[in-house]
Amino acid sequence: QVRLVESGGGLVQPGGSLRLSCAASGSIFSINTMGWYRQAPGKERELVASITSGGFTNYAASVKGRFTISRDNAKNTVYLQMNSLKPEDTAVYYCKADLRGSSWYYSDYWGQGTQVVVSS
Repeated sequence: QVRLVESGGGLVQPGGSLRLSCAASGSIFSINTMGWYRQAPGKERELVASITSGGFTNYAASVKGRFTISRDNAKNTVYLQMNSLKPEDTAVYYCKADLRGSSWYYSDYWGQGTQVVVSS
């Protein structure tokens, strides 16, 4: 079974840093785009950053310049380096992968989410 496993969330003070990881495992033929989304209480889930198989990235305006997304194709893993964290970054962060398993088409898979709390 295809699954995404996230790690790296936790509590950090404003101005601090965290590094999130998400590894895809199972019967995977190929992975196209991988990305990170987040959802804060009372808000809709929003895109934080994404990266294509070719290495092209895009970021939400609120995190641009502070967050960096990267991937290791050999490990089927995507990372999110978060620097200069702010209280408004507090949210549950979800990993998503657009991948092909046994089917001929690509579909989205989601991780379970990891909590990030930025507070003094």
